[in-house]
Amino acid sequence: MKVTDTVQITEEISILQKLKENINKVMIGNARTLELMLTALLARGHVLLEDVPGTGKTVLAKSLAKSIDAEFGRIQFTPDLLPSDVVGLNYFDAKSGEFVFSKGPAFCNILLADEINRATPKTQSSLLECMAERQITVDGTTRSLEEPFFVIATQNPLENLGTFPLPEAQMDRFFMRLSMENLDFAKEMELVKRFLKEEPLAELSAVCTKEVIVQLQHMCCDVYIHPELFRYLVSVAQATRNHQGITNGVSPRGTLAFVRAAQGYALVRGRKYVVPEDIKEVAVPVLAHRLTMNASYDAVKAAKQAVTDILCTVDLPTENWTGR
Repeated sequence: MKVTDTVQITEEISILQKLKENINKVMIGNARTLELMLTALLARGHVLLEDVPGTGKTVLAKSLAKSIDAEFGRIQFTPDLLPSDVVGLNYFDAKSGEFVFSKGPAFCNILLADEINRATPKTQSSLLECMAERQITVDGTTRSLEEPFFVIATQNPLENLGTFPLPEAQMDRFFMRLSMENLDFAKEMELVKRFLKEEPLAELSAVCTKEVIVQLQHMCCDVYIHPELFRYLVSVAQATRNHQGITNGVSPRGTLAFVRAAQGYALVRGRKYVVPEDIKEVAVPVLAHRLTMNASYDAVKAAKQAVTDILCTVDLPTENWTGR
């Protein structure tokens, strides 16, 4: 690697630190959740933020969007929302005498899908194409979405009235499922003091451009993974298909997401190579929501525990992970 290449890598990785510092002007705590969200962004994935109301899900999503000089779109999902309200529609323009396409809010770089499980399955499915293929097809015409394209969806896991649970196909499109972290006494005191007289989110400004994010996404693909760690990653994914408490294990798409998440997390931590700790850190957020569990009163908790158990049972090799 040339010296100029090393300097460029160092500068671009420092952008990630600036992003975290900028978002922390608003957010209190949730350092791990923020790092995992940035991991998903670099790995070109999408995030489902699942937690009770009032924990800061929307604030975190908005803080990330305002920290990047990119187009931001927000959709408040409700039962009466239509697919055309998400992706857009063709309408007849009487003045020109032609049909004109009006873009929906999904034509953006960072999309906040707030309370996604309040929309009907038909409307939820309108996001499938743009999340998986980064394109939108309306009336037979396909339009590509500009890079980067990052969906942050939120939902309340406790409320069932007036909601429509996300189907497995939709869940599998999400790169990670994350939850907000509980604040201890000192952090909650700091939160109250910070927001008592000020609105930090309103004063937040961008610290990087969308072009830099695209460069970081390309860098993510080049993060080195030792062959033994490749085998370990695949072995963990394979073990989910043979676990006695799991009906359906991780799909090949989930395995690929697992690999990319390890690369992305290494980059967020300032490295160009993956270490075992990266794999263990991303395993539960990437894999647990892709599992179908046997009868369980708390399938979410059971899935997380199953992934944790698998990480403890699959042998982890020891090598020099830098590839040098």
